[in-house]
Amino acid sequence: MNKFYKRFFILILLVLVISGTVIYTTVDIHTLKNLDRFKSWSIALALFAVSLGLFFDGSRLMHLVKISGEKITLYQAVQVIFGNYFLALLTPGATGGAVAQLMFLRHAGVPTGKAAVLVIVRTILSIFFLILCMPFIFMHDSGIVPGISNDTLMAITITAFVVIVIMVVGARRGYLDYLVIRLTRNMKRQRRIKVFAFYRDTKSAIALLAASPKSMLLVFVESGLNLLCIYAIVPCLLLGLGVTDADWYSVMGRMIFLNMLLYFTPTPGGSGVAEGGFVLLFSDTVPAGTVGIVAVCWRLIAEYIPFLVGLYYTLTVFGRDFLNRQLR
Repeated sequence: MNKFYKRFFILILLVLVISGTVIYTTVDIHTLKNLDRFKSWSIALALFAVSLGLFFDGSRLMHLVKISGEKITLYQAVQVIFGNYFLALLTPGATGGAVAQLMFLRHAGVPTGKAAVLVIVRTILSIFFLILCMPFIFMHDSGIVPGISNDTLMAITITAFVVIVIMVVGARRGYLDYLVIRLTRNMKRQRRIKVFAFYRDTKSAIALLAASPKSMLLVFVESGLNLLCIYAIVPCLLLGLGVTDADWYSVMGRMIFLNMLLYFTPTPGGSGVAEGGFVLLFSDTVPAGTVGIVAVCWRLIAEYIPFLVGLYYTLTVFGRDFLNRQLR
């Protein structure tokens, strides 16, 4: 069995085990009663929300490509987006998502250097939006993480924001060049080349952000709408369970907080961490005995269905042999 099929079946097994464990450990005597009230229209509403989020994702990508002086079609943008979902779920820390975006953009005719810059800009804008949301979440939702005060979380967020700003300014003005050289001087040659290439692409991404502030503002807004629409899957499912009196500000805030953490998890696509974090954050909001089921439904709609679409596009465009080379 080749590398791709091994990785694919291991992922499916991992998802099934995690989903089954989460559901098994959270069901109780109230589960069937609460599920009996579930309205099927909420699934359609959740699918509409994720579709709207994917639309904004495609729109921001096309605007970014245009800012860079290149051009891609809507269909090519769709391939980039779903390819990102596919390889992100197959690789630890979702690192494969960047590789997928890069190879689909190159296939669409975008030069490698510009494609790498566009991938970095997309990631920077998404993370920056989430960081900007954090203070508003911590000021409204007390005790979001048991055992850690909101003041501590706020201090961590502000520190992270300041560090990012310093790094951006330092890279933009060349102050970090010497530091990168010093940090990499004892690395092996191949790894050092990779670090320099990433640093160069990051500087180019920052330059692109600064070159077209008005256009980038539109892309930033689209980044926020993309994320908020996808996170709205959970409120849609809660409405289907008859939850109408929830604090929706807190629900969306906790989804933002959880997804921010998923950017830095080592498991493929955040598997395990996402479901466990959801159960921890939403046990008091979701009707009794259904929090695990809602967590799995959220992952299914937000990640696993786009993953399968991305699998189709990746195999259609590049074939299985290409994937085997990428997953070595």
